Amino acid sequence: MPEPTLLLTRPEPAARRFLAELEIRAGRHLEAVIAPLMRIDEMTPPRPARSPAALILTSERGAWGAARMGYTGLPAWCVGPRTAQAARLAGLDPRPGGGTAETLLAAILKAPDEGPLLHLRGDHQRGDLADRLRAAGRGCDEAVVYAQTARPLSEAGRDLLSGRAPVVAPVFSPRSAALLAACGPIAAPLALVAISAAAARPLSKLGPPVTLAARPDADAMIDATLEAHATFGCRDPMRGGGA
Repeated sequence: MPEPTLLLTRPEPAARRFLAELEIRAGRHLEAVIAPLMRIDEMTPPRPARSPAALILTSERGAWGAARMGYTGLPAWCVGPRTAQAARLAGLDPRPGGGTAETLLAAILKAPDEGPLLHLRGDHQRGDLADRLRAAGRGCDEAVVYAQTARPLSEAGRDLLSGRAPVVAPVFSPRSAALLAACGPIAAPLALVAISAAAARPLSKLGPPVTLAARPDADAMIDATLEAHATFGCRDPMRGGGA
């Protein structure tokens, strides 16, 4: 069986960065098709009426939204290390959130109540952080600072999935997983890698078993994707066709 081709469906800047990280870790060039299934449109909403004591950031784009809205110097609860790095670059004071929405929620609730919180997020979200914080007695507002607009799979992506060469597709969110699942039926032998169980769920209709990253972060996704890429020929990959 020929070496697999990577199908990278993240928005293009993130997909190119992930491919570069994969190639650095692998120490060689990897064949890949970049076919984003979403476009990111930045938004700058008006500030909420009440000033936040701290921000909640569940993505790097939330940190960039904070910068556009003029929030600097504030504490920022960050879901993971990359979000924390972006927050620091945006002039915020990052606080660790543990890597998932659940650990982030627990960390915020364990900390003293310093005043109103503001969750800067995309137009599609999961976890309902603000609602759950309000239910727990914490003041929390929300502002949408970017839109995630679905895009059709590119011609190169369609050709890859309709061919006979093996494909490894890493997926980073439930929404991107649902968009990929909607691209079926898929003829190519397919190996799927998901950042979390929630991201894996929509992929079940495609047929192949899904490899879960050991942790919901980029480093673990690099490891899981390279392992799937290296071992693809050592197992019997299933074909798509259920979507």
